[in-house]
Formats: sequence, C-alpha cells, structure tokens
Amino acid sequence: MNDQADELHRLALAACQDGRLAEGITYARQALALDAGRARTYLLLGMALARSGALDEALASFDRVIAIAPDLADAYANRGDALVAQGREAEAVTSYDRALAINPGEVESWCNRGAALHDLRRFEEALASYDQAIALKSDFAQLYFNRGNALALLGRHAEAVAAYDRALALDQSYCDALQARGTVLLALKRFEEAAACFERMRALDPRHPRAISELINCHVMTCNWQRTGALVGELERSIAQGHALASPFILLGQPIGNAMLAQATDRFAQSEIRKREPLLRIQQIPDQGRIRVAYLSADFREHATAHLAAGLFERHDRARFEVTGISFGANDGSPMRARLATAFDRFHDVAVMGDRAVAQLLLELGVDIAVDLKGHTEGGRPGILAYRPAPTQVAYLGYPGPLGLDFIDYVIADRIVLPFDEQAFYRERIVHLPDSYQVNDRARPIAARVPARREEGLPDEALVLCCFNHNWKITAAMFDVWMRLLRAHEGGVLWLFRSNDAAEANLRREAGARGIDPARLVFACFRAPAEHLARIACADLFLDTLPCNAHTTASDALWAGVPVLTCKGGTFAGRVAASLLHAAGLPQLATASLAEYEALAHKLAGDRALLASMRQRLAQNRLSCALFDTARFTRHIEAAYTTMVRMVRSGEGPRSFAVDPIEGNTGGMA
Repeated sequence: MNDQADELHRLALAACQDGRLAEGITYARQALALDAGRARTYLLLGMALARSGALDEALASFDRVIAIAPDLADAYANRGDALVAQGREAEAVTSYDRALAINPGEVESWCNRGAALHDLRRFEEALASYDQAIALKSDFAQLYFNRGNALALLGRHAEAVAAYDRALALDQSYCDALQARGTVLLALKRFEEAAACFERMRALDPRHPRAISELINCHVMTCNWQRTGALVGELERSIAQGHALASPFILLGQPIGNAMLAQATDRFAQSEIRKREPLLRIQQIPDQGRIRVAYLSADFREHATAHLAAGLFERHDRARFEVTGISFGANDGSPMRARLATAFDRFHDVAVMGDRAVAQLLLELGVDIAVDLKGHTEGGRPGILAYRPAPTQVAYLGYPGPLGLDFIDYVIADRIVLPFDEQAFYRERIVHLPDSYQVNDRARPIAARVPARREEGLPDEALVLCCFNHNWKITAAMFDVWMRLLRAHEGGVLWLFRSNDAAEANLRREAGARGIDPARLVFACFRAPAEHLARIACADLFLDTLPCNAHTTASDALWAGVPVLTCKGGTFAGRVAASLLHAAGLPQLATASLAEYEALAHKLAGDRALLASMRQRLAQNRLSCALFDTARFTRHIEAAYTTMVRMVRSGEGPRSFAVDPIEGNTGGMA
C-alpha cells in the first residue's frame, strides 16, 4: 500500500513540476486515499491547489500538513503565501513567523514576510524582514528592489535609489528596478536621470509595457516637447495594439480620445489592481433612516481636494446623513487637517492599515455609500474598495476619467464634463449633478492684502495673462497660441506657476524660439493658499490648457475674481473649466475650438473695457452663482446619494441618472 502511495506521490510531483497541475492534484489525492498520514503529499497537494487558484482547498491541505507534522516549516511558509493571495496578510505574517521559528535560515520566507508587511503598510517592519533576508543572501536582487519600494513609501527617497542601485548592480536587466528607480528620481525632480532609467528599460525591452509612457511623463513634466513629440504617436500605436501599460493619470495630458483612454485604463486596472473576494456583508439596519456615507482619500490635509470639499463635509444634513472620513494619507498637522478631522461625524486615520483591514472597518461601520476621492492619482488605494465593503461605491472629484474597475458603481459628473452618450467608455454609471460636478468651499479665505504687481515681478500697466496650472499641462500647441498673443500685445507678460527649474528653462527656451523675449515669462513660486488667491487678482485673464484643463486652479481664479478662458476638449479632463464657467455664469468664455479660443483671447486682450466687464460680471456673480453655493451643491449630491441608496434597497442595480435642480433658498449666502 505504501509503495503504491509512494509511486502516486512521485507521479504527482512529476506532473506538478511539468505544469500539469490537474493531473498532479489527482495523483496526490489518490496517494492520500491510500495513506492519509502523508504530510509531504498534503504539502504537494496544497501547493498545486494554490497554483490552480483553489486557495481555500489549499489552506485546508496545509492545515492537514501542520496537524500531521507541526514542525514542517514549508507548510507554514506555503500557507502564508496562500493567505497573501487571499488578501489576508496579517494572518500570513503569523504563518511566516511560525515557519521562521522552525527554520530561521529560509530566505524566501523572510522575503515573503516582508512583502506581506509591506501590503499591511508596516514598512519599517518590512525593511527589518528584508534586512534579515539580505544577511542570509546578499546577492538576491529582488530583496534590494523590495527594500527600495518600502523606503520610497516611507519618503526616504535617497535611500530608495541606493537600494535600487544595489539591485541593478546584481541584475543590470532588472526592468522593475529601473522603473522604480526612475519613479523615485522623478519625485526628487532629477528628471534627466529618471529619463535615463526609462530609456534603459526601452533598450533592454523595446516592447516593455511601461517604458514609453513613463519616458513621456519625464519629458512632459519638464515641457521638453522636442523629446515628447515622436513618443506620443508610438504610445498611441502601442495602446491600440494592446502592448502599452500606461498609468491613466499620465494619459490625461495626452491628446488621446475617450475610446483609447478607456482601453488603456481597463488594461491598467486589470494588470495592476488585484481582484479580491468581496467581504461577507451582513444586512445593516439603517440608523433612523440616515444614510451612512464614507469619503476615502489620502488628501485630508493641505491639498486641492480638501480646499474644494471641506465645506461639503461640514454641510451634510446630519438628520439624514452620517458622514465618515477615511484618511490613508499623511497627517501634515495643518489647520486644514484639524478642520477636516472635525468636519466628519467620525474620522479614521487608516494610513498604517492594510486594504483588507480598512475594508473591514467600512463594513463594520455599516457604510451605505463609499466615495473614493482619489481614483488613479498618486496615493490612491483602490484595493480597499476591491473588497466591496459598501453596497454602493462611487468615484468622485479626484480623478477626471474612467477607472476601469468593476467594483465602482457610479462616477459623479455633469452634462458638460461627461455626457450620457459617453457611457460606453465608462464601467461606472454616470450621475449628473445640475450645475457643475465640482464642489467649492465658499468659506475659502483670501488674504486681505492684494500685492502690488511689481512685488510679483509683473508690469504695473501692461497686460498680464496667467496660467497657474502645473507645467505638465502646457502643450506646444497651446504655447504657440500664447506666444502669438504676446507678440500681438507688446509689453504684456505670461505669468506661470514654477513646477520645476527644468520646465522653466525649457519654457523660456521655447519662447525664445518663437521670437518672444524669455523675460516676458514670469514664474510664480508656491505660496500659502490665502496669499495665492490674493495674488491671482494681479492677472487680467487666466488662460486655460488643453487637452487637460485647469480644475482647482480654474476655481481659484474665478473665486479670486479673474475670468478664465478655456477650450472645451474631448474628454472629462478637458471639459472641467467649461463646466465651472457655466456654473459661474460666464459660459461665453468656454470656446469650442482652439481657433475660437485664440480669437477670443485676442479680443479680450485687446479690449480692456470688455475684459473689465467680464471681471465685473464675475464679481457680481461670485457670491450668488451656483459654482460657489456650497449649500446648494450639498443638497444636490445628497439627492444623488439618496437615489443610489433607494435603488439598492429596492433591489435595483446601478443605472445612470440626473439629479433635478433644487430651487429656492439653500442657505448659500450663509
């Protein structure tokens, strides 16, 4: 009997080693039917089941191993791997600890333990685990790569670069390490070095899915249009062929249409965001009929999202809504952070909690609607909502485009930024708010003192055109328009935000190449929000960008009393300013083409009386228009939430809908 079981075990092992998992599983089960006390056969069976995706059965098999042979380290190690695959990293760490207590010299267990701790956002502990592994095996490139990733997330960028350098010294063709190194160098604004990393990736693998988009991002960040030009066409072809794997946020600044953006986003989401089994949800009894809404963000701090939405959180009707803040970003200790912490009924700092644990918290809170304010932006954690902790899950505000995620039910928009006839490009169902999708906080302070123009390096009397968008949004085509404006209006200047020194140098060079004195470009450094809003008033006209519009920066200009000229683009990201202008009562400043944009810009720049009338209209509308009526906006988004919950409670699936405008006094002047 044992001889036959031994032979079946050997057949199972050979089949598994050859990739014939189903056959190996059959042989292993036959062996165990003859001899149920075979720990090694249960281990083999568990490993084959795990590789086949049958994780629950695999765990049961590993548990049988442990019951038979409690000192078999491999059983605990493999059990940990299966638990990680299920998103149960905390349990996995315990299992790895058991394995290492038995065999502390197992490098792979230390490495996998570190990875599990990383997923739990226990980065310092992950580093300690990697260091233990490195002490045992100092020539293992992946350990240094993993170590670099943890250091990067701790903000220790220089150390992260050194770790990636060590990985690359051991494996010069390690493309993942090159990509990670380039990303950290971008954060350090060492753009040429970052570009060299992505160029090296392309040399190693000309069809590497991430290399082209990351290289484009490097050059776009520095307004190096000469290098960008040829690469954009290559990226479009690669996306169309299904090769490129580009971060969706990078694509927002590129001239690609909705179909290609949706295709690229879907591919990115499927590749980069793990699918999770939904958490078991217990039917919740509504709290006196109140709807429980949780807002999730890394930006509950001094950040554009917070400046827009703080008033919304404060103004929710507490008789009908219970509002929770879920913060997974850094606590910057700012007054805005303190304000937000008290704006919610509950505020949870989950920065050091793993995705599953945060999802479990949402489940235990009985959240009806989870609102993701990040999407595919830096610091986003879509993995939390992948566990489906709330009956309704919504994308709002932080990311202006499709998410490509099956577990997001709705995207909050309006008829301008996202018409219903573009539903085919979105997995999320579209919800229209009546005025603009973008909330604004009418309590935003503007410093009492407006600086003199000369204090900002601006001419006292000449035309001042401004654009405080990040420099990556500026394209060569838009810059051409601006330079023609400066050529036509002698003495006028273009006032821009200084994103980085390289971008400033390249923009000055591009101005000179177009026959414009580079000194006519004036660059503004970062300033505290209230002071920044005050200085915007020094400008005569805000010029918007395309294909990605001004978003918060457009609201800033309008709130500060400066008209915004925009061109309506072909995607959500390129229509935001048009939406804001309609809600501010200045729809005539939203043009339909770049030619129309340029013509109106010349007209406004040459007719100071007309421009003054626009400023006067904006001043008159500022406190009465829909754009800055936070109370009105809050009632509208609450109506959207109410409809969503009603559909869930009636058993109806998500569908697109529009919220009817609420007429009458909303308390907007309060």
